[in-house]
Amino acid sequence: MNSEGVVVSVSGKGGVGKSTVAALILKALVDSGRGSILVVDADPDSNLADLLGLETSRTVAEIAAKLKDDIAAGRFPPEFSKRDYFETRIFEILHEEEKFDLLVMGRGEGEGCYCAVNDLLTSILDTLSKNYSITLMDMEAGLEHLSRRTDRDVDIMVIVVDRSRLSYLTARRIRDLAKEVHIDFKRIVTVGNRVEPEFEEVVKKRVEEIGLEYAGLIPVDPNIASYDMEGRSLLELPESSPAVKAAKEITRRIGLT
Repeated sequence: MNSEGVVVSVSGKGGVGKSTVAALILKALVDSGRGSILVVDADPDSNLADLLGLETSRTVAEIAAKLKDDIAAGRFPPEFSKRDYFETRIFEILHEEEKFDLLVMGRGEGEGCYCAVNDLLTSILDTLSKNYSITLMDMEAGLEHLSRRTDRDVDIMVIVVDRSRLSYLTARRIRDLAKEVHIDFKRIVTVGNRVEPEFEEVVKKRVEEIGLEYAGLIPVDPNIASYDMEGRSLLELPESSPAVKAAKEITRRIGLT
């Protein structure tokens, strides 16, 4: 693992509940007293922040858009370092909680404004993550983040699947694309989500058939739907919650706690 901190990325097909899984992993890490944690909400829809009950007013995408516009309009002083400017602004919008820090990527407005500074952003995230024992990244759905190589320094890739056939096809494509763009994850694991326990063997078999490591199952948990409807943070879920118990076992199994 990365001696300066472990980087964990959560990915998968849209709709499988990867942001929920990321929130549950965070709860398991926080409850275990794992140390300093950086959470990166890299999904443009910013679902993770909502699931954690946090309101964030500024995003990295907004900073990136302003930087791009200032450069295009000639408003950026040539003697200033773009990296220093960008890095300073990112620290300004870092949301500091008692047991973790949150950085929200957000959605770019206008073609190219989110991706134009992607290499610069990735470099800054690489530096920032070294200050934490664990960096947990909730990635956007699908494969685009891999093609942009925003996962290049990830230690553990967690791919979330459900009972749908398409979720397994996406999991296999994520693995294959990572190889194509030469992303060397230390470990790729697959987690089943919102699946009844009696179907666990089916999920495990499907995961193993596509050549991936099975890390566990998060069962259907009515507490999650209830908390979501009430706007309560999933970090407040009780210890007796089936999803919480499962997430703690999964984090233990993959060596995070």
